[in-house]
Amino acid sequence: MSWLQALVLGIVQGLTEFLPVSSSAHVRITSTLFFGNDAGASFTAVIQLGTELAVLIYFAKDIGRLLAAWFRGLFDAAARKSQDYKLAWYVIIGSIPISVLGFLLKDVIRTSARNLWITAIMLIVFGLLMGLADQLAKHARDQLTLRDAVGMGLAQALALIPGVSRSGGTLTAGLFLGLNREAAARYSFLLAIPAVFGAGIFSIPDVLDRGGEGVQASIPQMIVATAVAFVLGYVTIKWLLQYVSKHSYSVFVWYRLLLGILLIGMLSMNLLPAT
Repeated sequence: MSWLQALVLGIVQGLTEFLPVSSSAHVRITSTLFFGNDAGASFTAVIQLGTELAVLIYFAKDIGRLLAAWFRGLFDAAARKSQDYKLAWYVIIGSIPISVLGFLLKDVIRTSARNLWITAIMLIVFGLLMGLADQLAKHARDQLTLRDAVGMGLAQALALIPGVSRSGGTLTAGLFLGLNREAAARYSFLLAIPAVFGAGIFSIPDVLDRGGEGVQASIPQMIVATAVAFVLGYVTIKWLLQYVSKHSYSVFVWYRLLLGILLIGMLSMNLLPAT
């Protein structure tokens, strides 16, 4: 991997991780379109550690409060009635589907699931679903339930396929379940922490394996790409929370549809290799 590719992919990851447009799809497309190769699922998982570190810092007070409530609830029955204790459990429960499926389908995720035809179709299909959820859902609640945790956790697991979008899938599910946009976005951020950190740490040995899948990045390149993703990811979190409190997701819906159609056109004309 060249230094330019590492920097560009770090920028792309930081800008798109929290937007409902699929960061893995953008890293996949950018790497193939401009650099002629696939950086690989493992490299993508590792640089996502930078964006998730941004979540940890941005929501540090919330995370600290949830952890404290969870530990208190383990030993104090009265503390189990608090919303923070329940939310902490919802994050744990919602993280189970993607953890299990990510482990069981690891080889598929790193190979056939990265086919750009699949990515293009997922961009369009889940863009349409997001548009329906944004327009038809009630957006009435800001308190999560166990049903919300399970539903959004299952939706997050679908993001193992590039093009679905982890944030897009969880936000769409949250809206269909009746949450308002800001509540769905906040839970989406928290829900990503265990899964993404787990996937990133689990993938580090694969990236360091010089005979592994994808173009090979050096350790300094991975560090720089992850740091760039962290800085831009932090800025994006703040912007997105402000944006969704006042606007619909329509701009992201149209963007996904246009990108998916453009990608299909390029694949049809053999301007991009699908694998």
